[in-house]
Amino acid sequence: MQRAAPQEFDRVLSSMCTRPHPAARKAAERFFATNPGDPATYQAVAALEEDALSYLGEITGLSAPNGYVTSGGTEANIQAIRAARNHARDDDPNVVAPESIHFSFQKAADVLDVELRVVPVDDDYRANVAAVREAVDDHTVLVAGVAGTTEFGRVDPIPELTAVAHDAGALMHVDAAWGGFVLPFTDHEWSFAHAPVDSMTIDPHKYGQAVVPAGGLLFRDKSVVDSLAVDTPYLESASQASLTGTRSGAGVASAAAAMRELWPDGYRDVYERQQANADWLYDELRARGYDAVEPELPLVAASVDDGQFESLRDLGWRISRTASGELRIVCMPHVSRESLRAFLSDLDDLRSGPARN
Repeated sequence: MQRAAPQEFDRVLSSMCTRPHPAARKAAERFFATNPGDPATYQAVAALEEDALSYLGEITGLSAPNGYVTSGGTEANIQAIRAARNHARDDDPNVVAPESIHFSFQKAADVLDVELRVVPVDDDYRANVAAVREAVDDHTVLVAGVAGTTEFGRVDPIPELTAVAHDAGALMHVDAAWGGFVLPFTDHEWSFAHAPVDSMTIDPHKYGQAVVPAGGLLFRDKSVVDSLAVDTPYLESASQASLTGTRSGAGVASAAAAMRELWPDGYRDVYERQQANADWLYDELRARGYDAVEPELPLVAASVDDGQFESLRDLGWRISRTASGELRIVCMPHVSRESLRAFLSDLDDLRSGPARN
């Protein structure tokens, strides 16, 4: 049987994961057999998790972060909702979020038996604060906003949403899974430093360049984390707040290593390069007559017809669509100007020839 080769990234334009940094890869190999789910036994990787949390706190403006390294944004968002539900002890809990929220919120609502109230976004694809205010009530345990939406790369008005959440007696959660490693170099108000948000998702295995899986979940208040804890009588550790039991030591070690190597200057350089790539691609698509959404972060969405889209896939380009049908290109660290030029060249050839039906 032929051995499978790992994914090449040269034509991957849709993924929010990327090649790990060499230091992250090396650290993952060293710690792949360790389990941070039992920190009393695996003390070396537990110390690395503390380092990772410290870096994540610095990146997100939280001086004393509580939380842990998750398997990714889905687990972090589920746990944020679970923590809010447990902390509130409400008998009929609901969560209010914009329609731009990640699909993990639907999973969370199903698993946790929590009502998910989805409200519209405004004309610029950001959460509609008035709609959120209308949707909250006495049973709202969490309001969520996104700092770097997966479809259009938009940043919700986090301070305003936080005020609505706290006025309703609810917690405020920010999903910065993708945007968290680029937003520190922008003027957006999104972090713990900009508003009294209660929890945040931020993923080192995306723009942070850690190996998969390495997500992050941060809380401002330790008591909210404590609401997640269960006793673990057969482990050396007495309790556990994570969703999974055994966790990836490779992910934890690689996250710490990547942030040690790249924060802040390395991440700033990558952001500036990829934002320039996104702005350039937007201008090129517009010059060709495509209706495109101006990039706020390094993500471009544009209207491309079905025939061209499928033909580009046939040529090996890994591309995806938004829910409303736009071509979606994410300028991750592995995306080069050369690859974007090659993509546009293929698109130009398709435009000049017969389209696929």
